[in-house]
Amino acid sequence: MTDLVLRRGSAPAAVVWVPAVLLVLTAIAYPLLEPGAARDAVSWTIVLLGSTVSVVHAAVSRGGRTGAGVLLVTAATAVVFESVGLATGFPYGEYTYSDDLGPTLLGVPFLVPLAWLMMAWPSWLLARRLTRGARPGRQRVARVAVAAAVFAGWDVVLDPQMVQAGYWTWAHPQPSLPGIDTVPLTNLAGWLLAGLVLMALLDLLVAHTAIEPPRAGDGAPLLVLAWMTLGGALAHAGWLDLPGSAAWGALLAVPVLAALAYQARR
Repeated sequence: MTDLVLRRGSAPAAVVWVPAVLLVLTAIAYPLLEPGAARDAVSWTIVLLGSTVSVVHAAVSRGGRTGAGVLLVTAATAVVFESVGLATGFPYGEYTYSDDLGPTLLGVPFLVPLAWLMMAWPSWLLARRLTRGARPGRQRVARVAVAAAVFAGWDVVLDPQMVQAGYWTWAHPQPSLPGIDTVPLTNLAGWLLAGLVLMALLDLLVAHTAIEPPRAGDGAPLLVLAWMTLGGALAHAGWLDLPGSAAWGALLAVPVLAALAYQARR
């Protein structure tokens, strides 16, 4: 009975929706503002709200240990990959951060691990839904692979926007995806590798710490994921003059939406 109540809108479950809705409203403001301090503040607010959604949802739905684990595992993985990437150029390619992103740890702005956190947990949740029909012996492999692909797909949309904002710069942006000439293909490869490692760790974390069945639905974090990808693509097309990443965002969303529609029909 407790799980049912939590799913139907009790305070613990409903609290996850507050930062999710605020994120959507804040993200709408981003393309409407001129570049500068106000837009930078909006970027920080979006990331802080999104990371809050992930941690709170993981804790409410799967328990406090899972919530703390999602925070620690994601932040640690992000700092390791990003600091190695800054120092060596592997696995993303050579890039540098601007000072606009604020304080750093090992050269990595604090905002970056929080951005990973904002999208990693929703990516895993979506992959869990998309791979429900996989054979029992292959579900974990399928879930990790799909989650990594979703995670990397989000960055295809985000990265050109962040380069446009001046938050980071690529030393060698070519070769790149068609329509995106500011971000190299090595970045996509790096995100797929990082995603595989992170999603495998999150999958193990959930398997060993999570309360089952989950005590809240996945609507709030999936709203964040949808808005940051499809909403981002819309902003790129209509306001930010980034038609290439807008087209890629829409294209990458097609198989996900088709799979969800197929599951709904079944």
